[in-house]
Amino acid sequence: MNFTISLVPPTLQESRHADAAMRILKRLLRNFHSSAALRLWNDTTHHIGHTPPVFTLVVRDPAILRKLVLNRSALVLADAYFRGFLDFEGDLYSVLRLKEHFQTLVLPLRERSALLLDALRLPGKPSAAMSPASSSARPREDRFSHDHSRQSDAAAISFHYDVSNQFYKLWLDEQMVYSCAYFETPDDTLEQAQRKKLDHICHKLRLKSGEHFLDIGCGWGALVCWAARHYGVRAHGITLSQQQHDYAQQRIVAEGLGDLVTVELLDYRDLQGEAVYDKAASVGMFEHVGLANLPAYTATVHRVLRPGGLFLNHGITHDEEGWEQNVNTEFINRYVFPDGELDTVSNIQRGMEHAGFEIHDVEGLRSHYALTLRHWVQRLEAAHDEALQHVSETAYRVWRLYMAACALEFEAGGTGIYQILASRRGAAALAVPLTRRDLYT
Repeated sequence: MNFTISLVPPTLQESRHADAAMRILKRLLRNFHSSAALRLWNDTTHHIGHTPPVFTLVVRDPAILRKLVLNRSALVLADAYFRGFLDFEGDLYSVLRLKEHFQTLVLPLRERSALLLDALRLPGKPSAAMSPASSSARPREDRFSHDHSRQSDAAAISFHYDVSNQFYKLWLDEQMVYSCAYFETPDDTLEQAQRKKLDHICHKLRLKSGEHFLDIGCGWGALVCWAARHYGVRAHGITLSQQQHDYAQQRIVAEGLGDLVTVELLDYRDLQGEAVYDKAASVGMFEHVGLANLPAYTATVHRVLRPGGLFLNHGITHDEEGWEQNVNTEFINRYVFPDGELDTVSNIQRGMEHAGFEIHDVEGLRSHYALTLRHWVQRLEAAHDEALQHVSETAYRVWRLYMAACALEFEAGGTGIYQILASRRGAAALAVPLTRRDLYT
């Protein structure tokens, strides 16, 4: 039988851990372009910068700093925040600047050696007792196959959307629209901007009473109900989320739209028929399809549209081709959208053209999504206590961090969002008017 006897009193050992941790933080943040405060688990505090701190970084467990030094990835900080080993006080958007700082951090060999020695002085595993969030952590990303099979896609959609309808209701607008709003001015409320977005889509599609309209990825039913109520179309929505489907069904009944609106739990690949719909929209959905499956996606929409039928494809794009693994893509796929893959807007358009669509209009909404995300974050933060009645602290932190980080990414231009209006070729008449004047009348 082996025994391990510590000759260092616990208080002295904790003091040494704190000293090593603070040395690590000072080295890592020496050239950080902001003012911040650093506070350790024993209330040791240090101020960096020459102005009052805009945030305080709170380290609750020394093992996190050991992991950060050995891995040198901002994902370590994100995971530690989700699990409660790391926290902050102050401005969230300023804290997120740490990601760029760590991605560009270069230290001389002597500094790296000192960091490593201090890191090895710290414990290797965090203390579960110090983690208020870890007991209900999100499922691990590696439970998904990522092959974009019907089963894999359904599981991935459920992972993100079947969290809790009541949770989403706390911070979305009254229409329950979980996609980029459309602001005429930055002073518009979220409710105003989302109603304008729904109208903007319907105007672009030139919806007319009696037309058959398809919404691919219909969410909680906002667009299908809006289009039926205000434009008189017969609307059909499909989704892979059971909770969204059930909510939309109840909504249709509550709004008295049973004669005009239907929703179905269905994979887009299982849409039946040829030339069934006059108009179609896909809002915030093609990001889930997978780059390899985009040709099948566009071909399916093309098949179910009538010749001359309009298709509005609204979704997020990337400033680089493909979906290479890096800190940003790994974060999204591990914690937020297990199936998410983005591409450039030019590649998305090219794929639509290859499927037989004619492009009529492309509108960038990047600044609109940044505003939308900031509204969502503000609402979520204000509803923190109520949110914990529906989700875990960890889930709350994941949504808070991911939406704030996305707002900064849209503002910086690394991520974009576009509405692409196209029509299925083959009709004798023009698919759209000669000018855009009707959109703004």
